[in-house]
Order: sequence, then C-alpha cells, then structure tokens
Amino acid sequence: MRADLLARLKAHPELKPLDRDLVHLFNSWFNRGFLVLRRIDWSSPALILEKIIRYEAVHQINGWDDLRNRIDPPDRRCYAFFHPALLDEPLIFVEIALSQTIPAAVQPLLAQDRTPCALAEARTATFYSISNCQQGLAGVSFGNFLIKQVVEELRRELPGLETFVTLSPAPGFMAWLRAQENQGKLEGLSMEEAQVLESLDDPDWPQDQDFSARARALLELLAARYFLEARNGSNKPVDPVARFHLGNGAGLERINWLGDTSEKGLAESAGLMVNYLYDLSRIEENHEAFANQSEIVASSAVRRLLKTGGRGRLTNVVAGR
Repeated sequence: MRADLLARLKAHPELKPLDRDLVHLFNSWFNRGFLVLRRIDWSSPALILEKIIRYEAVHQINGWDDLRNRIDPPDRRCYAFFHPALLDEPLIFVEIALSQTIPAAVQPLLAQDRTPCALAEARTATFYSISNCQQGLAGVSFGNFLIKQVVEELRRELPGLETFVTLSPAPGFMAWLRAQENQGKLEGLSMEEAQVLESLDDPDWPQDQDFSARARALLELLAARYFLEARNGSNKPVDPVARFHLGNGAGLERINWLGDTSEKGLAESAGLMVNYLYDLSRIEENHEAFANQSEIVASSAVRRLLKTGGRGRLTNVVAGR
C-alpha cells in the first residue's frame, strides 16, 4: 500500500501526513529487535534466490550462473535481513567479497573466470553491493544494522580479517557535474578541459588511453570537490551513498579511477567508485562527528586530490545545492 502511495505523493501532496504515519508504524514493526539475519548461499530456497536476482539494485545479476558466481565460491558471502512475518521476503541484502587487499574496481570482482581468494589468505572484506528490496519501506533504515552485524559474523567466522570496506558507486556525480556546468560554476576550465567534459557523453571514452589519462586529473579533482565540499540543504554530502556510509561511521578512504566501466557506471559517475573504510576502533567517533558537526572523515589521499589534482585551477567550483 505504501509503495502505491509513494507513486502518488507528487500529484497528491495532501497524502503526506498518511505517509508519515506509515513510516512511523513501519519503524516500530521493523524494529531491529524483530529482524533476523540469514546467510544466502546456493543451498537457500529457490524462491529467495530468485528474489535476490530481482532485487539487486547496484550491479545487475545476469541469471543463475552470475548469481552462483556471487554467492557460492568460498570467498563470497551474502547476508539478508528478514522479518518473522515475511519469511521468504528479504528486506535488504549485502554482497561481500573476501580478498587480500582493498579492491579498486568491481568488474574483476564479478568476473566469471576470476581466481578465488583462499580463505586463509583473506584479510579484507568488501561490501560491494547493498540493495533495499521493499519500495514500501523506503525511509526505514536497515543498512546500518546490517553492516555492523555482518561485520561481527565475519569476524567470528574468519578472525584473520583485518579490514572492512565498501566498493561503492557514486550515483549522483555526473548529475551534479552537469548541474555545475549548466549553472556556470565551472569557470576556470581550459578549452581542453571543457572538451574533456563534453567527451564524457561518448560511452567508449575509457578505451582511448590518451584521453583517459588527460581526463583523470580533472575528474579526480572534481570528484574530491563533490565528496568533500558539495552539500545539500541540510549541510550533508549531496551524494546519497556517502551520506549513508559516513552516517554509519565509515571514513572516505579512496576514490577509484575507472572502478566501474559498465554502461551504468560511466553514465552515473564517469566510472568512479569509492572505498569507505569501516575502522572498528573509530566508528562511533566518526558517526558523532558526522551527525553533530557534519564532518566528513576522509583519508589524506582523498584530501590531497584537492591540491594536486587542481593545480590551483577551478577556484569557482562551489558546493552546489
């Protein structure tokens, strides 16, 4: 019922009080104490596996073979929250890759012919896809509980794990960048740099190594501005994925050049992906800094992009709302 309501809110704003009542009700019904964490693997019921394929919202699952490649190998994990009243309906799920080091790109993680990491050598757990399954539960937060509980599960199973990170998309980057252009907030670009931005509409641009090299410094600078300086009306980052992970207590660890070269990745973020680091010793401190002072905890490598990437240029790029 709420999913239907959300589809009508724009045309019928008088229904907003009803929507607020439903969200309040769902926050009680789907309280953390009622949620059940279950691991999803190849032995899970087919009905649930079909829903994992259908609900995957970050990196599309292309059939059963692709699904098996993500959940069956020993270096892969998938966990979901369920509610006792909805036994076969996942509410949210996360896909995890175990590896020796922090990954910088998603295509190698999803490759069918990749070489699995031996569990004894795994030191890093990477959350590379988090999908909310029920549109009617939009605004009811499960993700923060899910990640923290999965971290505890993994630490119990694999005490050798040392690092917990995400490999996250930046779904709003290109939309923000085009808005900055349209509003005249990218003054200071050279003619060559302006041509670089225009050429991003060609989906084959990553194949041109010379162009890619020229584009990298400019886009990494703009991405650093996007993540560290661009704010919404609540003085939080404009990027929704950044708000989620920073609000959970993670830190912005690394911006990865050409981390996602899929059609969707190039269209939404010029291929950029981000590692958010969940430093277990600093999660609460980071959360408090973000919640109370809107402070963005970021590594020196990310902050350095503002200095070395820009070479003093683009002084008029502002924190667009």
